[in-house]
Amino acid sequence: MKVSIHPGADRDLTDAFRFYRSEAGSRVAGRFLAEFERVTKLLAEYPDLGTPTGADRRAYPLVGFPYAVIIYCRKDYGLQVLVVRYQSRHPAHGERRS
Repeated sequence: MKVSIHPGADRDLTDAFRFYRSEAGSRVAGRFLAEFERVTKLLAEYPDLGTPTGADRRAYPLVGFPYAVIIYCRKDYGLQVLVVRYQSRHPAHGERRS
C-alpha cells in the first residue's frame, strides 16, 4: 500500500527532526527518521494496526520517541500521514488536515 505525507505532517516531521538534531545530535535525529520510516512501512502493510481516533483516523506511536504520534487515514490510493505530533501537544493539532 502506498503511503503519502500531508504537507502539514511533513512540516511536523521536519520540526521534530530539527529539534532532535539541535538538542540531541545527528545520530538521534537519524534514528528518529528511521523509526518514522519503519512505522510507515509497517502501517502500509497493516493499515488497521493503529488505534482508532475517530473520523476514520488512526494513531500509532513511534517507539523510543515520545515526541511523535502518527495520525493517518486511508485514501483510495493508500494511506496518508496527516499529523506527526508531540504526545503532550494539544490533541487538536492537525485536526483539520484531510
